[in-house]
Amino acid sequence: MGIETFIEKYNSEFKNAIEHVEITDHSGNMLNYHVGIELSVNLLLEIQTKNHRMYIVGNGGSAAIASHAAIDFLKNGNIPATTFNDASLLTCMANDYGYENVFVKPIEMLAREGDLVICISSSGNSANIIKAANTAREKNCFVITLSGFEPENTLKALGDINFYVPSFSYGFLEIIHQYILHSILDAKMYCHDAKDVFYKNQNL
Repeated sequence: MGIETFIEKYNSEFKNAIEHVEITDHSGNMLNYHVGIELSVNLLLEIQTKNHRMYIVGNGGSAAIASHAAIDFLKNGNIPATTFNDASLLTCMANDYGYENVFVKPIEMLAREGDLVICISSSGNSANIIKAANTAREKNCFVITLSGFEPENTLKALGDINFYVPSFSYGFLEIIHQYILHSILDAKMYCHDAKDVFYKNQNL
């Protein structure tokens, strides 16, 4: 296959994945994409109003997405957001409690009822992310999940709002997960904070 044909296929597969993102609630009911975004924005507004916090967890590329998103939510959205990606913290938790609990322990220690935990896993079956989601629910936190690969992955059933990307490509999943998080933040900024997310950086 030549590069031109590959790019055509690549673009087509990406378009199909982003156009067929599935959103469900905790009961498994299907939601329209805009409804999923709106419900997520409402959670952000509740966090602001009630002085709660947001925690975002992921492994590898998803950890990078978590870090990027936390900075954006904090700086641009005025949402208290953080990750647990500090190397000392991760290695301490892994060494003392096992890697499957690297996010469980910080959530147990820091999260409060009404906080929001966003769990990102391309496969939807990473043990530490699943345990993080379950721990967050046990603490009565709100949970948003982002997953991919198999449509019946474990993580997809654990969130109050679940975004599933129908793809087996890490690249597609990571880009679209980032897109979803930006969509949530930008919708909040545009619709509630009167910030023009489309042209605010344009030099006039």
